[in-house]
Amino acid sequence: MAGRKGRPQVGSSLRSTGEQRPDASRSGGTSRAGSTSSFGRAASGSAASGSGVSGSAKTTPDFTRPALAPSLLAAIVLLACVALLDAPAFVAVRWGVTVLALIVLVFALRGRTWWAMVLMAAVAVCWNPLVTVPIPGQVWAALQILVAALFIVVGIAVRVPRSAEDRAAR
Repeated sequence: MAGRKGRPQVGSSLRSTGEQRPDASRSGGTSRAGSTSSFGRAASGSAASGSGVSGSAKTTPDFTRPALAPSLLAAIVLLACVALLDAPAFVAVRWGVTVLALIVLVFALRGRTWWAMVLMAAVAVCWNPLVTVPIPGQVWAALQILVAALFIVVGIAVRVPRSAEDRAAR
């Protein structure tokens, strides 16, 4: 198919929910079950949406959790690399954890979660590969597990409010 200027291709899932498919008018006003139009959702009822409300529009929450993804990634890296404490590759792990801690710190700043900012700054300092903190191996192993849990808690706790522009766009 030829590209359409400024619009997604016919049959694309990038279409908004209020838009009717062009071929729906030719086929008697109904759409296929795989369609993202409002007709497909109304026909499938509450079983497809997973909620008990079939006709009402979903409301978006007033906040987001942008720190959750980097926090989960950091927790995976910390838990997966406990065995690399004495290996030279641990420097790369320290870089990764430091960068992810600083990313979560920025989201905690935006969400005004001050306790999370302090904890993430402490993690960034302790895992900093440039100026190393002399901590024995067994303590590092315990800290890896403890900080992995801390990342998960901070990722869930940091909530950044949506701005007025985001609400208007949705």
